[in-house]
Amino acid sequence: MRTALVASATALLLACGTTAAGSAPEPDNPWLGQRVMNMAHSGGEDEAPMNTMYAFERAEELGADMLELDVQLTADGDLAVIHDATVDDSTDHTGRVADFTMEQLRAMDAAHWFVPGRSTVHDDPDAEHPLRGARYGDVTVSGHEPSDFGVPSLQDVLERFPDTPVNIEIKGSGTPQSFLAAAEALGSRLADSDRTDLIVGSFDDAALARFHELAPQVDVSAGQQAMISYYLTDAPLPDGVVALQVPITYSGLRVVTRDFVDRAHEDGYAVHAWFSGSAPDDARTYGEVVETCVDALMPARPSVLEEVFADLGTERPTPGGTPPRSECALDQPTEPTDPGEPTEPGEPTEPTEPTDPGGPAEPTAPAPPSTGPGDDTTTPAGEPERPRVVQTDGISAAPAAR
Repeated sequence: MRTALVASATALLLACGTTAAGSAPEPDNPWLGQRVMNMAHSGGEDEAPMNTMYAFERAEELGADMLELDVQLTADGDLAVIHDATVDDSTDHTGRVADFTMEQLRAMDAAHWFVPGRSTVHDDPDAEHPLRGARYGDVTVSGHEPSDFGVPSLQDVLERFPDTPVNIEIKGSGTPQSFLAAAEALGSRLADSDRTDLIVGSFDDAALARFHELAPQVDVSAGQQAMISYYLTDAPLPDGVVALQVPITYSGLRVVTRDFVDRAHEDGYAVHAWFSGSAPDDARTYGEVVETCVDALMPARPSVLEEVFADLGTERPTPGGTPPRSECALDQPTEPTDPGEPTEPGEPTEPTEPTDPGGPAEPTAPAPPSTGPGDDTTTPAGEPERPRVVQTDGISAAPAAR
């Protein structure tokens, strides 16, 4: 696979230049003892409005082990938890995040375009948006305040979830300086933090390096340039890196394989697999990825992943760390596979319909058609394909939005 990937990645690697040499993580990298985590991507954007308090609380109630979120810098120097550089995709407003204050962002309806099973949908006149207006009290959701449907700040999330691990991705508005500005704001906020359950990532390597200078005690994942260099040439990863957060596929080629995961583990790094358009967010794909022995999956459908874990009897993180499953031991032989052709599992994993996890009640607005975990596709039958989350980072070589 590495040979095949050279054609699609070498240009990016040469354009980015070389990665600063680093050192291997500590032999007792704690993230290698947290297998296997359900790291709800944006709180599970296919199942709840992305990056909202409602989504994060729901994901935790379902059993998610870690929350994944994105931060953008605001006009008043705060860090808003929102994916895009504009508010257009997820809220009822338009404009650049950097032009709004944090208070203005909190007041927006971040559930305005949400359609269950499809994330945000703008171009389907028949789509139902059952949580539209929840921010203003027009829709009531038991156990939740209207503010749970606005754009939160990072501080809001960290205060609400003091004991829940959080993965924070530094975003920008398309320029290197925008990433650096967000990294400096985040580094200043976390410089004195004593939390040991945070990981900071970004596509932008320079932003990660700057963050690490300001908050060296906080773990980081590899940036895009560093990850590609490691993948192609075994180049050392920068100081502070404890994990490789990688797409399932890159330019149509399979990245997350047992061989790659084994190599990363041998080198002392955890592997966190993200989907976001790089592979279907469905039970079958989740089951395949679990079998590669990754340390975490970042699903848009955390309830489906919970069902897959239950069906497979997957070991979950426990206090003090979780050793790898016996079949994931590095001395266990692996069958050679062609990463360009994903292997077919014996039988697809079909989870049963989810039971009520005791989380937030459904809104009083009319409910859309069910998209239970038995679905084998990302999109409910008869509905248009869910559009990928728009990547506005200004990194054209990124395989998909994360």
